[in-house]
Amino acid sequence: MDYRFEENAEALLKKLEKKGKDLKQSFKPALSRVALIGINLIEDRTEKGSGYKGGKFKRYSENYAKFRRKKGRGKKVDLQFSGRMLGSMTSKADSRKATIFFTRGEEAKKAAMNDKTRPFFGFNRKDKKRLAKAFIESLK
Repeated sequence: MDYRFEENAEALLKKLEKKGKDLKQSFKPALSRVALIGINLIEDRTEKGSGYKGGKFKRYSENYAKFRRKKGRGKKVDLQFSGRMLGSMTSKADSRKATIFFTRGEEAKKAAMNDKTRPFFGFNRKDKKRLAKAFIESLK
């Protein structure tokens, strides 16, 4: 998932004018920090059983709920059976962008299937503002 900071462009431009060339060196660490904050937002919201589009996740099917109970898991919809899917979420950044992704192909497939039914892998308007603010604050 790539994200562009467009909401706070004016604040960013003001900071760029003040700091000049030294600021460019701060981009990669700032984007790395923002990506980690993004991962935490996704994980926290998912643990609460909420999607980024708002509202609670759709309930598990009756068969899957039975399977979860049989394996000693609860019926709360938090997309965590083993913890491997969300645990494999990571990020990388360079001086131009940050990307959040899944390190294992199997977990990326699970995430893609879950995201179709229960959208969790993204950011709403409030999240984007928080991420943009964190980016600006992270610039030295």
